[in-house]
Amino acid sequence: MERERKNSSLHVVMFPFFAFGHISPFVQLSNKLSSHGVHISFFSPQPNVTRIRSMLHPSPSSRIVPLTLPPVPGLPSGLASTSDLTPSQSELLKVALDLMQPQIRQLLSQLKPHFVLFDFAQEWLPKMASDLGIKTVFYSVFIALSTAFLTVPARLPEPGTYPALEQVKNPPPGFPATSVAAVKTFEARDFLYMFKSFHDGPCVYDRVISGLKGSSIILAKTCNQMEAPYIQYVKSQFNKPVLLAGPVVPEGRADKLEGKWADWLGRFEAKSVIYCSFGSETFLNDDQIRELALGLELTGLPFLLVLNFPANADASAELGRALPEGLMERVKGKGVISSGWVEQQKILAHSSVGCYLSHAGFSSVMEGLLNDCQLVLLPQKGDQFLNSKLVSGDLRAGVEVNRRDEDGYFGKEDIKRAVESVMVRVDEEPGKSVRGNHKKWREFVVDKGVQDSFIVDLVKEMEAIARISNT
Repeated sequence: MERERKNSSLHVVMFPFFAFGHISPFVQLSNKLSSHGVHISFFSPQPNVTRIRSMLHPSPSSRIVPLTLPPVPGLPSGLASTSDLTPSQSELLKVALDLMQPQIRQLLSQLKPHFVLFDFAQEWLPKMASDLGIKTVFYSVFIALSTAFLTVPARLPEPGTYPALEQVKNPPPGFPATSVAAVKTFEARDFLYMFKSFHDGPCVYDRVISGLKGSSIILAKTCNQMEAPYIQYVKSQFNKPVLLAGPVVPEGRADKLEGKWADWLGRFEAKSVIYCSFGSETFLNDDQIRELALGLELTGLPFLLVLNFPANADASAELGRALPEGLMERVKGKGVISSGWVEQQKILAHSSVGCYLSHAGFSSVMEGLLNDCQLVLLPQKGDQFLNSKLVSGDLRAGVEVNRRDEDGYFGKEDIKRAVESVMVRVDEEPGKSVRGNHKKWREFVVDKGVQDSFIVDLVKEMEAIARISNT
């Protein structure tokens, strides 16, 4: 049963990095906190405000505070999120962010919030806020496994020296014994990005470690039910309060899918369709698109594949070059490939969709669980690799597509086997146990009382800390 709600005197500033993969989890938490009366001031540059406003629940206790992004050579004016920029331009957002310190200090001095929830890139914020008498909360939008594996002090046993590829493949000293014993070579190579510096600024690892060490509190978007060993390890590494927000499950949509996708999906049996999407900022190369499409064809199941491409790319031309010749004719009436924005939550909620093949972004994983879609995971970068290992390894609630160690190559047969293990051969291992665990974890995330209790407890803990600070 949902706990009784009450108004709170807390005032919290939300200050995510300027990427919607970070902004969205901050918005989701803002919505849950504001429903318990917490006052929210949400910081983001003016160009992001309209989109954020569409995501924030209307509430008298929530407001958006527009920021002015300072000009930086090479950063296009009028653009303020990674979704609108190339990877090299996105690095310049960190330069702009660092230049915003006087602006942020002035706003915090005026607003005087109890807490500032900040992101990985603002390692300068804890000292600034402390000088103003404001508590800082490092809000990690990543699972605890990601923090424990990559961004703890033990990752660099010798300060000032960064790890080599072979070192990054293995967990840091003291890491708990779980299903995650190592990562593949291609995954570790991707993780090396964290130790690279751009534009003479600190690397991601240094920013994260400074933020975690400097903050008053660490807030993790997870819970002990899912990640107890990793949470305990993080606590031991930083020796400060680690609060838990729970998985911050997105709210389901009451309205149903309408239009062409509803008509198309309505032609198929319940739980028979594969929905495949990699989000708005994860892009496959031509070889991956080809093998993925052929693998979906081999399953013999109906599928809806949504592919997106970098800003300014011609989606039609990209698809025309990447898709195998004759594929669209062979799958006509049974398979559709599209690009651009779709109503993903409504599609996943449609009765005919039974499998969700995704990049393993954790919000996407939660949407799949909420809507009772079997999970097939094909991570492409960063924390997605560790999300996939948590879900397929520790939780055993999904299946990861098998890939080659050195370069991450996967073929059509790898796609076919992964999908069939949860959609066709359900009486065999691993399908049977995966489906059973999927059911267990779905019951956990859809339990509104359990999920609401995480936020109730978080508000109480923050109120207690705020009271102590004021005495």
